[in-house]
Amino acid sequence: MAIPPTTPPLPLLAQRYQLERSLAHGGMAEVWLATDLQLTRHVAVKLLKPSLAADAVIAERFRREAIAAAKLTHPNIVAIYDTVDEGGRQAVVMQYVPGRSLREILDDERKLSVEMTIRIGQATAAALDAAHQSGLVHRDVKPGNILVTPENRVLLTDFGIAKALSESEPNGDLTSDNVMMGTAKYLSPEQVRGRRLDGRADLYALGLVLYECLAGRVPFREDTDAATALARLQRDPTPLGRLRPTLPRGLIDLIHRLLARNPDDRPSNGAAVQATLARILAQGDDTTPTGRTPLHGITPPRGTTPPRGSLPPHVPGDVRAASTGRDPSLGRTPSGLRTAASAGNTGRVSAVRTPPSAVRPTVPAHRDPTPSAGLNIRSNPNRQFQQRWSPSLVVVGGLLLAALIVGVLLWNGLTDETSPTTTIAPIDSAAAPAPAPAPTAAPGPASINTAGIIAYDPFGDDPTENNDSVSNLVDGSTGTTWNTVCYLDKYMGGKDGVGVVIPLTGPDIGQFDVIFGDAPWAAKLFVADTIPAALDGWQQVDRQFSETELNATFDIGPTRHQFALIWFEQLAEGEPCENNPFRGSIAEVTFRTAS
Repeated sequence: MAIPPTTPPLPLLAQRYQLERSLAHGGMAEVWLATDLQLTRHVAVKLLKPSLAADAVIAERFRREAIAAAKLTHPNIVAIYDTVDEGGRQAVVMQYVPGRSLREILDDERKLSVEMTIRIGQATAAALDAAHQSGLVHRDVKPGNILVTPENRVLLTDFGIAKALSESEPNGDLTSDNVMMGTAKYLSPEQVRGRRLDGRADLYALGLVLYECLAGRVPFREDTDAATALARLQRDPTPLGRLRPTLPRGLIDLIHRLLARNPDDRPSNGAAVQATLARILAQGDDTTPTGRTPLHGITPPRGTTPPRGSLPPHVPGDVRAASTGRDPSLGRTPSGLRTAASAGNTGRVSAVRTPPSAVRPTVPAHRDPTPSAGLNIRSNPNRQFQQRWSPSLVVVGGLLLAALIVGVLLWNGLTDETSPTTTIAPIDSAAAPAPAPAPTAAPGPASINTAGIIAYDPFGDDPTENNDSVSNLVDGSTGTTWNTVCYLDKYMGGKDGVGVVIPLTGPDIGQFDVIFGDAPWAAKLFVADTIPAALDGWQQVDRQFSETELNATFDIGPTRHQFALIWFEQLAEGEPCENNPFRGSIAEVTFRTAS
């Protein structure tokens, strides 16, 4: 990787722009922070490299970036201020955007939260819609060309290879229709084929960006750029729901529609994408089998909770008019792709193909959809899009509390029958001191409360994963197991993990002996005095890992606790799993008290 220069090659451009320090260094140009001496403001200067300045075609294309982007005025597009030709070096002067590119953010974080991904999608879709309405196709939408400010404003930049939509525009582009332009990882199928493009090519690239934000990788990644580009002509991407099972159903469906190989199957314009993302964010579409439960932290519009498929009042009426809840311009499900919406059916999901000239949702002009601050960038866990906790814990807790009350009543009844009768004189409650707390008996040895064992999956579609087989953990047989569901990768596609709660009959110290069903595995032991609804309510006390061994011992530690959580971090490859080959498996759990 080339090291950016530290000394400005041209300290002063056009007697006006003072270069200060290098901001970025790419294959064609360098970007510098500069000061506009006339307007006393910071600007960014994109300077064509000297080795390319002599190429008349490249220099002209570089100059036309400014002409193309200068036509666009939108809060999510980087503004172009000026062009400069200094000693044969072409330069474009543009708005300085403090912050980082989405590429830098993904390199650091790998995956983003659902909310941050939706906000980036909304802003980029709005910017693309403005460009398409102005007659331009960007052709190079990628994380490196999406900028995020410290206040989480999102802006699209670099229209260097933008192409005019209209054939009648004279000299609209300096590239041929049959030349593949763009970055290999983010090319649309029609770009790979060298076909004539419209705005739906940019929407495909946006789908690739959103996929990467959520999955931590692009869907097509081969050994060479050519193989990467050709892969999207030969197959559909791995279903996003397999890589990150807790994503909202509507978001998975939208991204796979954006990634349809046939442009007619994609949303027809950026306004439709923006409106759909707004609906997902407002309604909190989830991934439950019915899809009707709003996600935790999502507040539906005031009044009656809208049925699935309806949109909140602020979404344009021509979009809300679709009785299926699907934007009329979203196209149909790509052939051969089983999205989250169709995973339970053997046939395809049918919908009417909508031409590019379909009705456009009315999106307020020149409004930046990204909030000023406060977004959670990291992917784990985004509370706004976290699944609600199942009532099963409430039921178990209620049963435990009822058992405790009955025990206390029985104990008091036995005490009353064996103790001499005592007459208690009335006491003035206002004048009497508070009674001293009754002494508690020292806790005795505890054992596993077999009736209270529950699976624990706060990050999944079902918070009690395979709960009907937890009794296999304490049945005395290693031939029966409790298993997690099957996952595509050993790290559960971005989930923080999954586990099983082992309650004791009372607070105690000691060790859990665990026999796993498959190896390798990695697991932690957490403890608590009650069953927390979220993982961060537990206290980690031990961690074990093995490539080959199935037996492990976890120590509670020096403090007595009543509830333990055996938590999978890494899964093994299991025989019953086919398309999703990884699962966690435990055959037996026993407890050895240290009391």
